[in-house]
Amino acid sequence: MERLQKIIAASGRCSRRKAEELIEAGLVEVNGIMIRELGTKANYTDHIVVDGITINKKEEKEYYVLNKPRGIITSTSDDKNRKTVIDLIPTKARIYPVGRLDYDTTGVLFLTNDGELTNKLLHPSNMIEKVYVAKIAGILSKIDIEKLCKGVIINGKKTSKARAKIKKLDKKTNTCIVELTIHEGKNHQVKNMFEAIGYKVLKLKRERFGLLTPSGLKSGEYRPLSIKEIKLLYGDLANKKSS
Repeated sequence: MERLQKIIAASGRCSRRKAEELIEAGLVEVNGIMIRELGTKANYTDHIVVDGITINKKEEKEYYVLNKPRGIITSTSDDKNRKTVIDLIPTKARIYPVGRLDYDTTGVLFLTNDGELTNKLLHPSNMIEKVYVAKIAGILSKIDIEKLCKGVIINGKKTSKARAKIKKLDKKTNTCIVELTIHEGKNHQVKNMFEAIGYKVLKLKRERFGLLTPSGLKSGEYRPLSIKEIKLLYGDLANKKSS
């Protein structure tokens, strides 16, 4: 017997956190009975229906790193029939992106059907580092950099402490390249952080997500993770938990 949300996540249907939301919303049935209680346990042999889709077995886990290009939706589907990151990886497994990158943002994106790993990577307590390189309209001052590092107010809430540094500046075009390292993953966070101190992001790329980078991958290319890399991801999370 396993917790229902863990079985759903193991099937590759969605992350454990998303499974909990679906359970609470009354969108999960076990052997014909609607389940709303998160502590409910079940067997992998039970007839489980999640939002109209039947799951009945564990799915072989798959792990990919994608160098996301511009103009691609970070989603499993799109109601406007635009191309999504799922379209770039030919697999029958029900993989999904871990976190989001905006339509016009490029860089490293992790995709998997491992709900347990997804839940750990996205959980705020694990503080997974996300490193972005942004081209900014304007030249950041030392005071502005300090503001980014200490946290800025977005929608009435202050962002967590970050790290920021100017990598390059061009006085002729009045632009600069800034590296920003954050631990949060709020919607449009990097763009909103710069906007909060009066700057517009012209281009944005994520250079690192935890231990993963797009190194060796051209825009739009992907690769599966090695067993060693998967173990390193889990090991890094275990170290964060024990520290």
